[in-house]
Amino acid sequence: MLLPELDRLWGVPQRADYHPEIDTGVHLMMVLDMSARLRAPLPVRFACLVHDLGKGTTPVEMLPRHIGHEERSVRLLKGVCERLRVPVDCRELAEVVAREHGNLHRSGDFGAPALVRLLERCDAFRKPERFGDILLACECDARGRLGFEDGPYPQRARLAGALASAQSVATADIAQQAMGLGLSGPKVGERIHAARIAAVGAWLEAGSPASGP
Repeated sequence: MLLPELDRLWGVPQRADYHPEIDTGVHLMMVLDMSARLRAPLPVRFACLVHDLGKGTTPVEMLPRHIGHEERSVRLLKGVCERLRVPVDCRELAEVVAREHGNLHRSGDFGAPALVRLLERCDAFRKPERFGDILLACECDARGRLGFEDGPYPQRARLAGALASAQSVATADIAQQAMGLGLSGPKVGERIHAARIAAVGAWLEAGSPASGP
C-alpha cells in the first residue's frame, strides 16, 4: 500500500459539531475536492492531503476528539516525505499546515501578541507568498466539511491583514537604533517583535476584518 497513513483515516470518527461528515476519510476527500475547486497549486494540494494524518493514530478511548493530532501529523508526514521523496516546497508547506492549521482556524479570537507569534511560527515574514498558500490550504480544510462548502473563511483576510500591518514596521531602522544603543542578537529581535505587535494592535483597534467562527 502506497499511503497506509491515509488509508487508516477511513472509519475514524470526528466530533459532529465540528465535522458533520464525521468520518475523517470523507473529510479528507472533501478537502481535496475543495483544493481542486479553488484551483490550488500542487504544494497546497499536498498539504491538504496530509494535514490530518495524526487523526489515524488517535487512541480509541479519546475518540471522537483528536487532541494533539497536529504533532502526530507532523511526525507521520516526515516519514511519508522521506519514503516518497516529496519535493522540498511541498514538504515544508505541508509541515506548517499540519502543525498550525488548528491555530490558524482559531486565530479569529487572537489578539496582537498571539497573531504575531503565529506569523513567526509560520515564517510569514521571510516567506509571505508561502504564507498565502498556507492560508489557502486552511480555507480548503475549513470549507471541506459537510454544509460548509460555500461558507466564508474570514481568518484568511484577517491573517493577511495582520501580516501586512506587521510588515509595515521599519525593521532595518529599529535594528540600527538598537545597535546604536549597544544591543545585538536576540535583544534586537525583541525590539522588532514588540514593534510588530504594536503595529498589529493598532490595526486591530482601527477595525480589522470581522472574525468568523
